[in-house]
Amino acid sequence: MRILVDINGKILKEAMKVAETANKKETIKLALEELIKSRLRQRLKGMAGSGVMETSPSGFRHIRQRREELHKVLRTIAKR
Repeated sequence: MRILVDINGKILKEAMKVAETANKKETIKLALEELIKSRLRQRLKGMAGSGVMETSPSGFRHIRQRREELHKVLRTIAKR
């Protein structure tokens, strides 16, 4: 998918330097993946002690399965 986005060049160059990526596309892809992971971690932390999240062995299996599903989606997006 092609999208035209206006990004501050100075910020993009700094991101490429910090991420040690070779090009803009790779930098943006990595940034989006990191954003998704970060927000999902925040949601998970927010559920701690709420009783919403099951912490039994089967609960952890479910969490791992969801994480694997998310990674599959991210890999599919990355191939585009």
